[in-house]
Amino acid sequence: MNIELEFCGAAGEVTGSLYVIRFDDHTILLECGLIQGGHKAEERNGDPFPFAVEDIDAVVLSHAHIDHSGRIPLLVRRGYTGPIFAQHATRALCEIMLPDSGYLNEKDAEWENKRRAKNGKALVEPLYTKEDAENCLSQFESTKYEQAFEVVPGLTVQFHDAGHILGSAIVELKFSTGGDTRTLVFSGDLGYRDAPVMNSPYRVKHADTVLMESTYGDRMHRPFDETIKELMEVFEAARANQGNILIPAFTVGRTQDLLYLMAEHYDEWRLDKWRVFLDSPMAIEATDTYAKYRHLYGAKLFGPDSHLLNLPNFHTTRTTEESMMINEIRSGAIIIAGSGMMSGGRIHHHLKNNIGNPAAHLVVVGYQAQGTLGRRIVDGTKEIKLWGGLYPVRASVHTVGGLSAHGDQRDLIDWYGAFENRPPLYLVHGEHDAQQALTRELKAKLGAPVSIAEPHQVITI
Repeated sequence: MNIELEFCGAAGEVTGSLYVIRFDDHTILLECGLIQGGHKAEERNGDPFPFAVEDIDAVVLSHAHIDHSGRIPLLVRRGYTGPIFAQHATRALCEIMLPDSGYLNEKDAEWENKRRAKNGKALVEPLYTKEDAENCLSQFESTKYEQAFEVVPGLTVQFHDAGHILGSAIVELKFSTGGDTRTLVFSGDLGYRDAPVMNSPYRVKHADTVLMESTYGDRMHRPFDETIKELMEVFEAARANQGNILIPAFTVGRTQDLLYLMAEHYDEWRLDKWRVFLDSPMAIEATDTYAKYRHLYGAKLFGPDSHLLNLPNFHTTRTTEESMMINEIRSGAIIIAGSGMMSGGRIHHHLKNNIGNPAAHLVVVGYQAQGTLGRRIVDGTKEIKLWGGLYPVRASVHTVGGLSAHGDQRDLIDWYGAFENRPPLYLVHGEHDAQQALTRELKAKLGAPVSIAEPHQVITI
């Protein structure tokens, strides 16, 4: 049996997940994600794929986050006509997130072309359009957790709950020829202990090769009760300062965690003094999807037999006009808006109106990739540039790491430790320092045969 795997994305970096599996005469893509992290990095999204699109037999997707799914519309635009396998809730979220990604691509191209037209430069095409994204959705085939399905003859796949976001999956791939069977397990993105909404990640017992994410391989999340205390302190400080609170949150996962925590701690955090705005049409749709699929996690995010959040003073702002009205509020507003890395979206408007106010508070609750505006703010920049204007950073900036949707170093080690046969392990989806630190700990604590995946490295399963 000949099984090869090539690391074509998220090898030595966090975003752009893309792995190519070649099995007998078949070629399967595991993930097809968007590269994120600043203009230079994102330009690579338009490069030719490192494989012939017509050779791809199937795509297997672990979850809906754009750094895992965001180049699927481009793949289809370039000629892919086969199936895209995903968990039911992942498909539902992709129906929201991929068209939105296409719309943002169109807007980015529109802004760039205005600039180019003034300078007499050639115009650009969007990476893909909203229509392209909508067209790819008909190729999705979805299934339940723990339900094995055949991808190509000789390859069956099973999804297990990864506990990262709604529908996120650990992907177990079993290759069989004659009496020989080999198993590849891909962690996808793993959730963490004490997650407010999601379940703990499923523990797989056996594999011949494992791919594991390593986003937070060099750090430990603070105890969750400390995170709860820190959030309460932020609310108290902002209330005393009489300013607004801005929370740039990822549309899927982080937003629902925050809403759940606000509902759970409504009295303790004195949220009756605040108006909570979810200022993101996509996050609003995603939250509705969380309501539809709440049987997957069982959290009390919604009332009994209701799709309404257990959160008073909660407002959703779908339209641009509703969003603009928030700008008139100078105090007492908690504004949750995308994007999570502050690389675009409505959070830019709220930064423009609040970042220079010493009474305002900016709460960063997720990973900020190199090259993003969020990373520059977290690293202490004194001013930011928005639409050609410079704005001083005078608001208080808080980084609340305990709300990450990714497991920390201990979670990752514990998850791999469940494999009884200590299979060869390849680290993906992480920056250099995180992967080096995790490698040292895996070897020291478990004697793990661990390697760091290199771009375009080919391994045999």
